[in-house]
Amino acid sequence: MKTKWLISGLIPLLLLIAVVAWVTVNGAGIEKDPAAPIEVLNIERIITTNNGFELSVSNTGPETMTISQVIVDDSIWNFSVSPSETFERFDEGVVKINYPWVQGDPHIIKIISANGIITEGEIAAATRTPERSWDNFLNYGFIGFYVGIVPITLGLLWYPFMKRFSRKWINAILALTVGLLLFLFIGTLADGFEIGAEAPAVLQGDMVVILGALLTFILLIGFDQFQQKRLEKKASSPFNIALLMAVGIGLHNFGEGLAIGTSFSLGEAALGTFLIIGFTLHNITEGIGIAAPLLKIKPRIRDFILLGIVAGAPAILGTWFGGFIFSPILGALFLGIGAGAIYKLFMSLQKC
Repeated sequence: MKTKWLISGLIPLLLLIAVVAWVTVNGAGIEKDPAAPIEVLNIERIITTNNGFELSVSNTGPETMTISQVIVDDSIWNFSVSPSETFERFDEGVVKINYPWVQGDPHIIKIISANGIITEGEIAAATRTPERSWDNFLNYGFIGFYVGIVPITLGLLWYPFMKRFSRKWINAILALTVGLLLFLFIGTLADGFEIGAEAPAVLQGDMVVILGALLTFILLIGFDQFQQKRLEKKASSPFNIALLMAVGIGLHNFGEGLAIGTSFSLGEAALGTFLIIGFTLHNITEGIGIAAPLLKIKPRIRDFILLGIVAGAPAILGTWFGGFIFSPILGALFLGIGAGAIYKLFMSLQKC
């Protein structure tokens, strides 16, 4: 009986997959040549070296395209492409340009296809892109450490002071925590949409953020209900609330690390320094917010260490990711996951 029931559910699903696959392969049946060639070349990253520029590019359009010319600052320039100047759909490659760039000057790079389609990239202020070395790896990690772990730990140290508050003051702190979560939710979504806009249009960066947030929210609700069935009242304990809050804030701090690492990798040191100061001051309030649900219990020292690492360590990963292997679509996905986790906290704090 169960086998027949399972088959009855799988048959419509398999037929739907077959229909979608057929339309994907054969099209909708209407064939019409476009008035102009549809070519979309996406410049994912520009690296500045001692010898010139290296552009990581990908063909995100529906047609095969060939790079024929490169113009730097209104001058046609020699270039090389690996693995090939011709890109099939979703092919990736590197365009190398030997150009005598000037420290601190802006440069505009135009890539022209064989059909005359122009793709433009801009370097606001040229400076040598940091190389992947052990020293830079440690430097980026140290930045993430004192942007994420240090200020959140300082915020958690307010716990003994807040513990002496009356119930009225505790409710006020929880209200401030809810306001902080609202700010983080909006900010995380905004950051996700901003980074998603840098991804190829065919990948729908905005939808990746929304789907990441929605699926995370649904999964956390399911996990919470599963925990309630197993542990009953313990599932909504103050520590579990604080831990969930630390997870959401950690994913948000991953986005902050992305912004810092990307700024330094693009040579915008002034912007990166400004972000470090701003995020460090802001993250102290996040530590206070994590400590607020714990005012009803007596947590252990190792609980504070765990919460500080969970909330702060993703900033270290973010600086590494942004400085060395940043991908807009993955950044948008992580920030969407963070937004979903933060939104789940609104419901959880009502039980605190």
